[in-house]
Amino acid sequence: MTPKEKAEDLVNKHLNINLSQVDDLVDGIRIRLAQESALITVEENIYTSENCFYKEELNYWLDVRCELNTLILGE
Repeated sequence: MTPKEKAEDLVNKHLNINLSQVDDLVDGIRIRLAQESALITVEENIYTSENCFYKEELNYWLDVRCELNTLILGE
């Protein structure tokens, strides 16, 4: 088998990856991106709340950040 044929053979073998595996991977990536985006939003709210008189609001966003970090780290 020539190198070109072997390369094509390997690509063809990898094309047989189960689509559910790809779907699971894509879903995992989408979830992670949503978690990271949510964390950015929370960080912005924390920054805004630090300049606010309402410490309850700041504490709330700090708790939300903690929960997001727990989700992201999978704990």
